[in-house]
Amino acid sequence: MEAVNLLSSNKYTEKQIGYLFISVLVNSNSDLIRLINNGIKNDLSSRNPTFMNLALHCIANVGSREMAEAFASQIPSILVAGDTMDSVKQSAALCLLRLNRTSPDLVPMGEWTARVVHLLNDQHLGVVTAAASLITTLAQKSPEDFKTSIALAVARLSRIVTSASIDLQDYTYYFVAAPWLSVKLLRLLQCYTPPEDAALRSRLTECLETILNKAQEPPKSKKVQHSNAKNAVLFEAIALIIHYDSEPTLLVRACNQLGQFLQHRETNLRYLALESMCTLASSEFSHEAVKTHIDTVIKSLKTERDVSVRQRAVDLLYAMCDRSNSKQVVAEMLSYLENADYSIREEIVLKVAILAEKYAVDYTWYVDTILNLIRIAGDYVSEEVWYRVIQIVINRDDVQGYAAKTVFEALQAPACHENLVKVGGYILGEFGNLIAGDSRSSPLVQFDLLHSKFHLCSVPTRALLLSAYIKFINLFPEVKATIQDVLRSDSQLRNADVELQQRAIEYLRLSSIASTDILATVLEEMPPFPERESSILAKLKRKKGPGNLPDIDDARWNVNGSGEHSESTEGTDKGPAPFTDLLNLNSAPPAAASLLVDVLMDSSTPAPAVVSEDNFSRFVCKNNGVIFENQLLQIGLKSEYRQNLGRIYVFFGNKTPTQFLGFSSSVTCSDALRTQLNIHAKAVDPTVEGGAQLQQILNIECVSDFTDAPVLDIHFRYGGALQNIAVKLPVMLNKFFQPTEMVSQDFFQRWKQLGLPQQEVQTIFKAKQPMDRDVTNAKIIGFGVALLDAVDPNPTNFVGAGVIHTKSTQVGCLLRLEPNTQAEMYRLTLRTSREAVSQRLCDLLSDQF
Repeated sequence: MEAVNLLSSNKYTEKQIGYLFISVLVNSNSDLIRLINNGIKNDLSSRNPTFMNLALHCIANVGSREMAEAFASQIPSILVAGDTMDSVKQSAALCLLRLNRTSPDLVPMGEWTARVVHLLNDQHLGVVTAAASLITTLAQKSPEDFKTSIALAVARLSRIVTSASIDLQDYTYYFVAAPWLSVKLLRLLQCYTPPEDAALRSRLTECLETILNKAQEPPKSKKVQHSNAKNAVLFEAIALIIHYDSEPTLLVRACNQLGQFLQHRETNLRYLALESMCTLASSEFSHEAVKTHIDTVIKSLKTERDVSVRQRAVDLLYAMCDRSNSKQVVAEMLSYLENADYSIREEIVLKVAILAEKYAVDYTWYVDTILNLIRIAGDYVSEEVWYRVIQIVINRDDVQGYAAKTVFEALQAPACHENLVKVGGYILGEFGNLIAGDSRSSPLVQFDLLHSKFHLCSVPTRALLLSAYIKFINLFPEVKATIQDVLRSDSQLRNADVELQQRAIEYLRLSSIASTDILATVLEEMPPFPERESSILAKLKRKKGPGNLPDIDDARWNVNGSGEHSESTEGTDKGPAPFTDLLNLNSAPPAAASLLVDVLMDSSTPAPAVVSEDNFSRFVCKNNGVIFENQLLQIGLKSEYRQNLGRIYVFFGNKTPTQFLGFSSSVTCSDALRTQLNIHAKAVDPTVEGGAQLQQILNIECVSDFTDAPVLDIHFRYGGALQNIAVKLPVMLNKFFQPTEMVSQDFFQRWKQLGLPQQEVQTIFKAKQPMDRDVTNAKIIGFGVALLDAVDPNPTNFVGAGVIHTKSTQVGCLLRLEPNTQAEMYRLTLRTSREAVSQRLCDLLSDQF
């Protein structure tokens, strides 16, 4: 209260102490907030610039929703008023920026937006710098409203770049004229496409050329601050050149400038140069220029001390690879892989596998490369990689004999990685007959070689080898007796693993009773795989995130490795899964659901979205967290409920550097649910900038008890492709609980009153998690009921009580959870006045333990 009183003082020091105290220590929900807001209002109206600044700083520091509601409409008028002092304009712009970040829905766009753009012309560079930050944020939100800022930003940038440092004396930092403002203006221009006006475009090109020229000049100071400021402007200019991707001369110049940084003694500069060159490598104008630096990149891969810089070098090698240098790049990556950091080995393996397939003209080279990959980094070769080898070998007749011969030779090494055994078992089972004519690789030799690895392998690999053996019986009748003896042995027929036991029994019977013709039909060669996008490429996209994956030639390529676009918009085949259809009893191999998503597909019509329920049950006992996440989008929730009303703040985070266009989010309910829940979703902005977050508010009213859940439907366009995501919203009946405290006598009296059979639901279930008392307490409280102590005669039991509020009625609820730690079991009993409510609550809560 003393601090609030100080706000009305006319002494600057006293008023400053009052504002400082409030900014740091007063909670935005404080009872004094009205008095504070009143003091701020008086200072904003006072026209005393010092007092106005103090008030604006306080609003920005607290930045609460209440302050945004109170002042968001007043601050724009202060910002654009003609008689406002420069220092106040600066504070007003930054204050508005802060409120726009915390409560974007409360900052009203209106006639002031056209006037705020003209602040870029202000005489005071401090005002221009603050305004540039505000306009960039607003332009990302509403690009059309701020399109006029392009011309003003170019004009201001031109004046800064062409000025002598003495012209901007107060804003020159270590001989660099207004570096912060230059960076902000260049960032603002990245919100838009290149200017259509030829004169404006020419002026901007001139600015960018001047920045590139200045970078070549000898430094005016040896201090690190000078080079930092100069390079900050340079890298932002290069980012704009890359963003426009339309000026071949500038792109090549930018590439050459970055090439000079590849050997710079500053680690950060090397990192940034490699990162920017990755993007340049995907431009048709600068790809060749990037390739000229291949030797430097390879050298940095071998000599660089910092692992993050080495990772960027791998990314750049991957991006600059094409048909002309693919063998060199793949060889260098394989060479580096032997000593690479463990953290990036899997990624390098994926990239080598993709490049080897993408640019394979001679498929014997592809087979050699992948087998070498398995030899060097077997533990990091994911299933997708060896599935892919098999898909390609099956689809290409010309390489099958070579693959069988090479795999046979590779298996003769004393120590083979298990992934090599999988590839060997599969390929020899299909194509072993192609090399059986040589006495050194006769059927019996092939079988003995494979079986010598059997005891060292895991269960899935042994299952695959058993399938290879039954294929051998079909290919080579002379080894039938030997293989039957193996299948008949106790270690197979009495195997503890049911999968191996079943295979051994069924394969043994199949080989004994089936005629030669039936055996040949059942065990015929695998058919060619359908032409679909590479599962390895899909995995790399998931691993890196779409924004970080440089394109290589075409976005889609088929199973035969050619660069033709595939008509199919389906996902990818995972290849022969060890436990599935190796006998080809179905017409095509099973697809793996985990690989069906191609986030960069060219399809213009999205497939119907499957409703995501992955995280639904996690929200039964909590209100905040991430409900959905993929490579493009993260959806977070923050919920609050009071009686029969609820509000959910939904946060959509764009994880990519690219805009989402045509963004919409709506809530759909089943017919029954529409009568039980009223949900009003506020409209969202149709554009979500790269790396930005968008908020949507859902207001919920519970009309009557319900069991179903609403679905959040999200649609947007990313990189030309329509995306369709559906997420089950965690709006459950228990969210409308009001906890009810009770003493033991009242609880049992009410318990007896709810004694009818239809009012009680009881379930006994096995504990899925460790039976921790504190965790159980937290979950029951999170479920919404009051946890009652000293009510149950057995102190190990948990007892709770609450009332569910709906618009039409209130439903009292009592629950009792009885843990049996020895048996690791729970018994949960719920009693309410409505059977459907008891059942629903029981289903929700029992799933949490």
